[in-house]
Amino acid sequence: MTNALPLVGNDPVVGLSNLCQQFPGQVVFTTSLGLEDQALTDLIARHQLPVRLVTLDTGRLFYETYDLIDRTRSMYPDIDFDTFVPDPQSLEAFVNEQGMASIFKTVEARKTCCRIRKIDPLKRALDGAQVWVTGLRSAQSENRSDTAKIERDGMTGVLKYNPLLDWTDGELDTYVNSHSVPTNPLHRKGYPSIGCAPCTRAVLEGEHPRAGRWWWEQSSKECGLHKG
Repeated sequence: MTNALPLVGNDPVVGLSNLCQQFPGQVVFTTSLGLEDQALTDLIARHQLPVRLVTLDTGRLFYETYDLIDRTRSMYPDIDFDTFVPDPQSLEAFVNEQGMASIFKTVEARKTCCRIRKIDPLKRALDGAQVWVTGLRSAQSENRSDTAKIERDGMTGVLKYNPLLDWTDGELDTYVNSHSVPTNPLHRKGYPSIGCAPCTRAVLEGEHPRAGRWWWEQSSKECGLHKG
């Protein structure tokens, strides 16, 4: 594994295509079905890029998200789309030892839940991959404002490519609307960022877009997947 970072440029399609050529069969895109991820899914399908799609089913997603997974599979039948779920033994142990309500009581318990439901399945999803593609954008939060377009991920060790990093809210909306990309109806009900149902609420007018995530905490509003 070389330490040199590939050149990807500003065009997401060109960047993805180059990475797929350089790392055939080893490029994985993890989608949480948000607006950015749906736009990326459309780009990948529209340009027939050999990128493997993965979603993490935590077991606590909104009904609307599960419905969107089915609609996305139907609209893009030619792309590989795999689902990873939490290890049942780890999840059973957490629920039996701490209880689900523990996530609202301590940050440590909430992070343990995120690790079991998201981070551990992510590591399995990226097993054997050389490139991890995400829908991160700088505009999403202050924590992501200094993210690089391509970097070596500190947690997994693989190359992490964020092709939509510089897209504005307007550019994202224009792409989604002009290409009839399937989206989560919760976005129209005040949910700009959608995660697990117990951990997500609608945001109020003037609130930060990620204020609805882990709404009871005064934290960085991250689960640990994107530590930077």
